[in-house]
Amino acid sequence: MYGFTTTLTGLSFDEALTKTTAALKAEGFGVLSEVDIQRAMKEKLGADMPPYRILGACNPPLAHQALQAEPDIGLLLPCNVIVREEVPGRIVVGFLDPQTMVGLVGKPGVKTVADEAEGRLRRVCAALQGSGTLTV
Repeated sequence: MYGFTTTLTGLSFDEALTKTTAALKAEGFGVLSEVDIQRAMKEKLGADMPPYRILGACNPPLAHQALQAEPDIGLLLPCNVIVREEVPGRIVVGFLDPQTMVGLVGKPGVKTVADEAEGRLRRVCAALQGSGTLTV
């Protein structure tokens, strides 16, 4: 599998997005980018869909270490996190597993960074558990 998720219940999409961003911040991640997929699909295709955001999360010290180990690792950065509404009141938050980078790059310095990033993102996922049910 290339990622892990948690499901939040009893929250609005906006509440789940706010909680996710706060939990990322608590682990040293900032959100560099936010892609509103719902809006893009409506504007580009006229298609309606539930709320769906892709957050580009970055922990600057970890990103710097990864870039030192492999300058082209930027192709795989930042860490993507999705927040998507399955049905109203049921929000899935998904995290790309940083170990995916290790398999693609195969450099020891990247493994060290991926281990740290994975630990931090799993703590974010666990912190969100209080708002929902963890599913992996």
